Amino acid sequence: MTGVPAAAAGGASGARRAGAGAASGQGPGSAVGRTAARPAEGGTSGAGHGAGGSGAVVGEGSDSSLDAQGEEKSARGGKLTAAAVNQASVWNVANLLTMLRLVLVPAFVVLMLADGGYDPAWRALAWAAFAIAMITDIFDGHLARAYNLVTDFGKIADPIADKAIMGAALICLSALGDLPWWVTGVILGRELGITLLRFVVIRYGVIPASRGGKLKTLTQGVAVGMYVLALTGWLATLRWWVMAAAVVLTVVTGLDYVKQAIVLRRQGIAERKAALEEKEA
Repeated sequence: MTGVPAAAAGGASGARRAGAGAASGQGPGSAVGRTAARPAEGGTSGAGHGAGGSGAVVGEGSDSSLDAQGEEKSARGGKLTAAAVNQASVWNVANLLTMLRLVLVPAFVVLMLADGGYDPAWRALAWAAFAIAMITDIFDGHLARAYNLVTDFGKIADPIADKAIMGAALICLSALGDLPWWVTGVILGRELGITLLRFVVIRYGVIPASRGGKLKTLTQGVAVGMYVLALTGWLATLRWWVMAAAVVLTVVTGLDYVKQAIVLRRQGIAERKAALEEKEA
């Protein structure tokens, strides 16, 4: 029975086996199907990888854009924060101490002149206000320089507070007859004159505070404080000598500042002249 197909030769059972093989995918056609399916799956996964790659590129681009926006916002936030700090810097510790000294000036005058100005108890309270003002004068400048708290307000208010408390004390003492007016005139004249001189020569440079100037300030504070207190006996004699030393230091340091101002002005003029000559050449 040659020439008859195997499926036909098997009859119905052969047909059933062929159908089962086709159904289970174990025939030759299933192998071909699996082989064909692999490239298709590979193509699909390749397409998926391609899509993922493009998605990654887009994602990186969007991340970069977000980072740039974040940096810009951070920069703006930093500027706003810096501006807020600069606005609040007036209220730093050094400036608050200076403000305290300014407030103590009228308080000192009221205490000094209370009950006619000769009550030892009121004079003691006035001395306490004066002592606090002088002590804060030492600390506010140190804090401003040490912690970089220097502000335009401090530069203007600090010398005003210094001169105000000292001037108020000297004028009150002279008005009460405890201190000669010429002493008050010499000290206040020197202080105001040197302050104006600094403003005149500031275009050429800054006159630094000398050790003599610091000693003068200390001696003045001690002498005026002793006069504010109602002292008697040898302490009253001692305060006279301390005030005499303060007056001498006031005059000597004042002359030294004038000398430094003249030298500084000459140097400044010479430097400007040399700069102009180089520019013209």
